[in-house]
Amino acid sequence: MLYDTIIIGGGPAGVAAAVYAGRKRLKTLLIAEEFGGQSIVSDDIQNWIGEPHISGFDLAQKMEGHARAYPDTVEVKTERVSLVRESGADFEVKTEQGGAYAAKTVIVAAGARRRKLGVPGEDAFNGKGVAYCSTCDAPLFGGKRVAVVGGGNAGLEAVRDLLPYASEVWLMERTDTLRGDAITRDEIKSNSKFRGFIFNADIKEITGDGFVTGVRYTDAATGETKERAVEGVFIEIGSVPNSEMVKGLVALDRYGQVIIDSKHGATSRPGIFAAGDVTDDPYKQNNISAGDAVKALLAAYAYLLRRDRVSADGDH
Repeated sequence: MLYDTIIIGGGPAGVAAAVYAGRKRLKTLLIAEEFGGQSIVSDDIQNWIGEPHISGFDLAQKMEGHARAYPDTVEVKTERVSLVRESGADFEVKTEQGGAYAAKTVIVAAGARRRKLGVPGEDAFNGKGVAYCSTCDAPLFGGKRVAVVGGGNAGLEAVRDLLPYASEVWLMERTDTLRGDAITRDEIKSNSKFRGFIFNADIKEITGDGFVTGVRYTDAATGETKERAVEGVFIEIGSVPNSEMVKGLVALDRYGQVIIDSKHGATSRPGIFAAGDVTDDPYKQNNISAGDAVKALLAAYAYLLRRDRVSADGDH
């Protein structure tokens, strides 16, 4: 079977693209390992338009339900994509489960995964004091002591996001210098709730009892083991785009993000579009990912109309 489009990903971008594909009555295959994207671990999402409060689990269920609301046109497979490649004038999408599917267009909405510290307690307390998105989760830490890990712009901006809510905020950096912008550094330093920078902090463990209670680290300068009592840890050391399946097929930036035309979500390869956290769009937000995916799907639809007209006219 040759699909009009294959959509890769079950987060806000993938589902939004699938919904509009269904509305355009395109023969569509949505391939997703799971629904919900990175937000599935959040207990309380407060920035999804139309839902003042919703858990990541509930949002994922709603997304899956909406994606499956067009059974005549949108087929859903729960698989992990391993490779996208050209196949004549079309594309072939292969999965780790052995699937091989052909389509005229592909929309890459595979998202990203947060770069992790890889220390004990990080996974155990994910969603229970450990967080990776200050824009999403800062309001959940009202009146709490919080540590932000990461001295780049993401870390500094996370501190800024937290200051209106938390009772005190510390920033922990594994080197002896900050990499973020000086203007943001000076802004947060002037806030009385910002308690200071902890440099040379080699994080060893996130501790807790049901929820986070502290961070244990080694001072790289002295070798001394220390612990900071906090009730929240925001890990802001970057993310890794899930772009491996299109490496060598479309242009990626130095971070591995798919480079797109922000007007249409088009990539360097005609017929392949992308949206969401897998792309070089600087704003990694659920609502933005969904909106950008709608643009990408509509651009793919326009591409299909042009392609079919060219084929029908015999004008190559």
